[in-house]
Amino acid sequence: MIPLRDDIPTRRFPVVTVSLIAVNTLVFLFEALLGSEANQLIDALGIVPHRFITAPYQPLVWLTLITAMYLHGGWMHLIGNMLYLWIFGNNVEDNMGRGRFFIFYTLSGLISGLAEIAASPNSMIPGIGASGAIAGVLGAYLLLYPHAKVRTLVPLPYIYTTVDLPASLVLGSWFVMQLFNGVVALSVVVQTGGIAWWAHIGGFVAGMLLLPLFRRREPPAGYSPYGGLYDNWRY
Repeated sequence: MIPLRDDIPTRRFPVVTVSLIAVNTLVFLFEALLGSEANQLIDALGIVPHRFITAPYQPLVWLTLITAMYLHGGWMHLIGNMLYLWIFGNNVEDNMGRGRFFIFYTLSGLISGLAEIAASPNSMIPGIGASGAIAGVLGAYLLLYPHAKVRTLVPLPYIYTTVDLPASLVLGSWFVMQLFNGVVALSVVVQTGGIAWWAHIGGFVAGMLLLPLFRRREPPAGYSPYGGLYDNWRY
């Protein structure tokens, strides 16, 4: 299932969400200009779990928890992450406010990186991408707007169709898939490149746990994404 949009309007232009998309895109374009040398950049600035075990005293090792969030391994990696950030990030930003949303996003990314390190402490493969931080956004969105409708592209045999599904189903099934694959990955003896399942899991759980610290305590005066039905807007 590929989400295309949701039905929750926003009060303000999502400055932070758009800025994050722009920065991630610009960084990826820089990677593309480097060509094969981008591998050296990824190795230096990506999260390599083994380095946290062997050289925890190196400041750059810990800095990679942040730098890795702005690196991507290909166009599809970038586009997929930015699509999810745009659809779900604008509403979470609208609820939290710009400054708090950026801090929330960054903390979710940091925790997701630590979760991946804990799951694969001996891995020498650099972990990159914004998906851990975005998973935090998804976790917050699930609690804030479980009944929102998400227009979703569903692949069927020979055709694609779109359906409106509740956010609880779209994001809940996404998390279950991450959890299933994460558990399976723990049984793999030889580490290979692929999806950092536990970064997604850690980010999603972090987003749910951090939400009470960052969400608005009171509904914005005169505004509701459900046409004035505040009882349906969970804070």
